Amino acid sequence: MTEPEQLIFEEYDLPKAGQGSVLVKVIRTNVCGSELHIWRGQHPTKKSGVMGHEMVGEIVELGENVTTDFAGNPVKVGDRIAAAYFLTCRKCNHCQQGLFNLCENAYEFWSKDAHEYPHFHGSFATHYYIHPNQYFYKVPENVSDASAASANCALSQVYFGVEKAGIKYGDTVVIQGAGGLGLNASAVAKSLGAIVIVIDAVDSRLALAKRFGADYTISFAEYPSVADRVARLLALTNNRGADIAMELTGVPAAFNEGIHLLKAGGKYISIGNISPGKLTEFDPGLMTRKNIQILGVIRYNPWYLQKALAFLSDKSDVYPFDDMLACDYTLADIAKALDTSATREITRASILVNEGV
Repeated sequence: MTEPEQLIFEEYDLPKAGQGSVLVKVIRTNVCGSELHIWRGQHPTKKSGVMGHEMVGEIVELGENVTTDFAGNPVKVGDRIAAAYFLTCRKCNHCQQGLFNLCENAYEFWSKDAHEYPHFHGSFATHYYIHPNQYFYKVPENVSDASAASANCALSQVYFGVEKAGIKYGDTVVIQGAGGLGLNASAVAKSLGAIVIVIDAVDSRLALAKRFGADYTISFAEYPSVADRVARLLALTNNRGADIAMELTGVPAAFNEGIHLLKAGGKYISIGNISPGKLTEFDPGLMTRKNIQILGVIRYNPWYLQKALAFLSDKSDVYPFDDMLACDYTLADIAKALDTSATREITRASILVNEGV
């Protein structure tokens, strides 16, 4: 991306995998919600460079001393792996405090342009370069490419958020948004024994949410105002409200709505909104009176990718993870995939790069 909404294609010789690094051939990569923010010029740091981060790849070359993934599983050329899209240096101030998701060097290579070695900084490419401080894990055999492609962002991110929220058996969890984040969050929360309610404006996405564990759905078409949706939520919770709400929309107005959905003493987890300067009205008095805890969550501790892959392996027969990817595109059609995803009529577009090669 040379600038927002402008893409060009460039060719480079493949780099050698340096010590502690891995070079992979991209099998499949997805259009994540953050890609849409980048595409529109709304990301706080990334204004150009190689796009793409959600992916599953096949090992082409292992650097010196790389014999296992970050869980100790032996790896070899030809194995499928998924990698955290950010670095974890383990040396910065945040890492030293155990806040690995906030590593100050997380995006050291993520925002670079293609002409900077080793060129393949993002997954909207034929290959992807994994650096020494970038956690990666072998994909279980029973996990499909389509399922594995979403593990290193959407599923890992909400898995981290769900555990940060402390969701437990019997909790009522309301999820704002039935995109990739919301569907994965629904599956994880339901697997923990929660009662799951999903809110969205697109009925086809809500239908898919039911297949991902949602006990109830609330449609904007049927309940068009905040007051309508709050009334419906209260009717579903014996007039209590939800124990936990998760904002996974990327829409600022959802944040203000969220505190109205919670019971007194509830928790609000915001993951979807990342664009700076996008404002919304907010009622701080209501937050105080209801004694609500608000937690913003960015990225995840990198070992959550291993937990996400294990979840996919364990629940592959329970939830239709492959159906989350609504459209398949080629590498040449990435701009079309981004524009289609921006309509929010589909859950997630996916780009087939080297599948079956």
